[in-house]
Amino acid sequence: MTDRGWQDDGEYYNAVRRAERATRLGWAAVAGTAGTLGCALIALLTLCAGAVVACLYAVVAMDY
Repeated sequence: MTDRGWQDDGEYYNAVRRAERATRLGWAAVAGTAGTLGCALIALLTLCAGAVVACLYAVVAMDY
């Protein structure tokens, strides 16, 4: 046993703090990745919608 006594929980609390910090970092990475993918998906959908509108415009313009 160590010389600090049997009621010393300092190492336990340090480990808990490190685990909480790692958990926050992990969730921040997950949120950042999901946000980036969400923005990319919105941009892709906007481009596809623009392409559909442009094609429809070209089809309608050919009839005149």
